[in-house]
Amino acid sequence: MTLVLHGYWRSGTSYRARIALNLKGLEYAQVTHDLRTGAQRDPAYTALNPQGLMPALEAEGEVFTQSLAILEWLEERHPAPPLLPPDPAGRAHVRAMMALVACDIHPLNNLRVLNALRQDFAATPEQVSGWIARWMSDGFAALEKLIERHGNGFAYGSTPTLADCCLVPQVYSAQRFKVDLTPYPRIRAAAEAALSLPAFAAAHPDRQPDAEAG
Repeated sequence: MTLVLHGYWRSGTSYRARIALNLKGLEYAQVTHDLRTGAQRDPAYTALNPQGLMPALEAEGEVFTQSLAILEWLEERHPAPPLLPPDPAGRAHVRAMMALVACDIHPLNNLRVLNALRQDFAATPEQVSGWIARWMSDGFAALEKLIERHGNGFAYGSTPTLADCCLVPQVYSAQRFKVDLTPYPRIRAAAEAALSLPAFAAAHPDRQPDAEAG
């Protein structure tokens, strides 16, 4: 089975998918689309993903879109190693962490929203930075408490889960935008633990075929 991941090196959603694919030990090809040039709006890509967003995963004659759906498909189709806890309560807690990042933090800080702030509302660089920090900090404050409650080395429990697949890219984004992570020691510790694993390290944006130096 040939898996093809359409993404962009700095895309947090693409980063999530790469981590999950690596944790599952799956080989995949990458097709990259430069979001800064609008390559995601090319008709050849929107024929695959009408929304024109990253990522999209071609697998088994299907095209899967939306990163959380891709993560869930990978978990169901390739259950080993498991990235969700075995009990319903644990799975719900992991999914809550995933949604906190993927629904409440990331969408407010992705490229198209930041571009809209700049272009439609004439936001200054300082205002854009303040917007980014506000929503990341609000989300991280809640996530910090959830990790305190449920984590044991990783975001949930003592082994990586889909929560870590979402957490690590968001921490990367926070570092990129110079959001202060000092108030979130458990988030920082969970991300560091995850990044020490080869699957997470190989998924890092700087190690992707379309990565740029600097």
